[in-house]
Amino acid sequence: MPLLNTIATPYADALLQVAESRNETDLVAQQAKELLEAWNATPELRQAMGSPLIEPEAKKKVITRLFAEQVTPALANLLRLLADRQRISAFDAVLLRYLELYRELRHIALAKVTSAVPLSDDQKALLGEKVKAMAGTGTVEFEMEVDPALIGGLIVRVGSQVVDASLAGQVRRLGLSLARVG
Repeated sequence: MPLLNTIATPYADALLQVAESRNETDLVAQQAKELLEAWNATPELRQAMGSPLIEPEAKKKVITRLFAEQVTPALANLLRLLADRQRISAFDAVLLRYLELYRELRHIALAKVTSAVPLSDDQKALLGEKVKAMAGTGTVEFEMEVDPALIGGLIVRVGSQVVDASLAGQVRRLGLSLARVG
């Protein structure tokens, strides 16, 4: 198990247990996604929170001002605890691990989809049905990414399964086949 996962798992597991006991598991998962978006969108915040020069008390004040009214008390307490223990650099790893544990608990498959162009809602719905069958779950959550280098089509990753239905992938496979023949 990677070191960051070793650090993140106990915090994420504790958050899940507290959220479950308060019937806030789904709400905390939604808030975790929103916090991750904000965290990833503000490199200045990540840099300041990760700085060893800033005291834990100052970090806790910033976290309280920024997030305390927007998140559940359990999530706010986790953020302050991470700041207090000088583990705020593991913030995103803890929230990502919480989301993994949450998906396992709720039997939700995570499909990471990379497409050449943005998918329409109808295409997402159709893809969702296919991914549910592939993953054997009743619910699918998507992480969407657009990569024009695929030329056309898409790549779907669910756990360790990968389906490459991109034009770039087909060209690569055709090239490999031709290289074997020649």
